[in-house]
Amino acid sequence: MQKYRIALKVLSASLLLATAGCSFLSSMNPFASKPSTRNTPAPLVEFKQTMTARTTWTASVGKAGNYAFSPVLVRNDLYTAAADGTITRLDATNGQSLWRINAGMPLTSGVGSDGQTIVVAGEKGVVLAFDNQGKLRWKAQASSEILSTPAVGMDTVVIRSLDNRVVAYDAETGTRKWFAQRTAPPLTLRTSPGISIANGNAYIGLAGGRLLAVALSTGAPRWEVAVGDPRGTTELERIADISGAPFVAGRDVCAVSYQGRIACFDTVSGTPRWGKAFSSDVGVDVDGSAVYAANERGTVQAFARDSGTSIWQNEQLKNRRLSTPVSSNRAVAVGDYQGYIHFFSKDNGLLLARVNTDGSPILGVPVRTDANLIFQTQSGTVVAIAAE
Repeated sequence: MQKYRIALKVLSASLLLATAGCSFLSSMNPFASKPSTRNTPAPLVEFKQTMTARTTWTASVGKAGNYAFSPVLVRNDLYTAAADGTITRLDATNGQSLWRINAGMPLTSGVGSDGQTIVVAGEKGVVLAFDNQGKLRWKAQASSEILSTPAVGMDTVVIRSLDNRVVAYDAETGTRKWFAQRTAPPLTLRTSPGISIANGNAYIGLAGGRLLAVALSTGAPRWEVAVGDPRGTTELERIADISGAPFVAGRDVCAVSYQGRIACFDTVSGTPRWGKAFSSDVGVDVDGSAVYAANERGTVQAFARDSGTSIWQNEQLKNRRLSTPVSSNRAVAVGDYQGYIHFFSKDNGLLLARVNTDGSPILGVPVRTDANLIFQTQSGTVVAIAAE
């Protein structure tokens, strides 16, 4: 484990811990700029770039602070959020700001949107919903702090709070529609297991390594499976939380857990398609033929989507605190703790190109448009990269 990415929350005592290996460290900041000497990041080596990757536009949207904010794309609109309460709507084709508002309080997660409703989470578990012109629609109070990005779809807003409680609200009025509660383990990663909406269901990553599918309209359980089973003799060794949002592609839903597995399941029945031992604190990306993941040690790996067979792996970015991978055209890209974006060949995992941003970590989940890949840095720069 690495102190700059793994901050543990003891739910019973509200104590934050940080770890490296199996020992406790004094730092409490998961976004610290100086990693442990035990986990020294691999230096970047020069290589012949065989793919053109260039910045097409940048925008400043506000710093993330000690949280991880991811942009969300809806058609040509890109919505972003920042720790100081700033919410911005950008034109995804050129980065031009269409409007910018302040939520009136610090934010801890966001932003989720279906293009009509824009949802963020404020301090102390406040849920705030705005219309697509930035006007406040409603507020709601969750049972605890929210780090997971809200999911919005089919006139419903779904949030997950740190106490493993999932609540759905009517997107127009904020009326609570249903809730689901799962017991939280004694220790969980202070990260943000995500929620994906598809096929009339919400697919929810939970602490304890569980993946839950529920009917979006009623909250009725469809199925629940283990991605990572808690193992080991200590509570630290038994942490197996889902990392990032489950990725739904056709009849597959794929997810990864910390100290657990990467796996794909049937979206309707939850039947496992395949699973492999893996450990990650960020999510996965899926395309027509492969599932892409980065483990907490900085190895980027591609798995065959139909069987889980390893296609390739690249260890050149060891300990560089990688973001969720994103695939596009012939490459898969990840960001790192110094704001570099690295492009790997989908065929063999070789490095094709590298682009620098503003020097700060990329922790949010990248998004792709028809023309660009878009990354948000901790210092608040949104960068659109065209890779050819």
